[in-house]
Amino acid sequence: MKRTGILNRHLSAGIALLGHTDTVMVCDAGLPIPDGPFVVDLAFTAGVPSFERVLTGLLDELVVERATAAREVRANNAGATALLDRLFPRPTLDLVPHEELKTLTSGARLVVRTGEARPYANVLLRCGVPF
Repeated sequence: MKRTGILNRHLSAGIALLGHTDTVMVCDAGLPIPDGPFVVDLAFTAGVPSFERVLTGLLDELVVERATAAREVRANNAGATALLDRLFPRPTLDLVPHEELKTLTSGARLVVRTGEARPYANVLLRCGVPF
């Protein structure tokens, strides 16, 4: 059994499938998830696991070139805004309308659903390479 890092076998398998330019959607419990992507639903109860905990855990495992979030996060979720600004310094973070972000989700290779219950706690990560 794996000793460190991400222990969820479904999430570890989903990460192993990723390559350069593949995208991963890390989303709150309310984002509609389209058919198609490999989905790992980590939601246990409202707020658990948090968007922050899941996102920071994934960033320990992935190389990320760019991130995309909903423009609406700035006006509606101060906590997620501060987190995204800290983790993705400009110009790494792109902001698009929420409806566009939902459309981009259908092209994700992996969707990770958290238990986050605050609005607009969603980010699309574009994978990079470690060299």
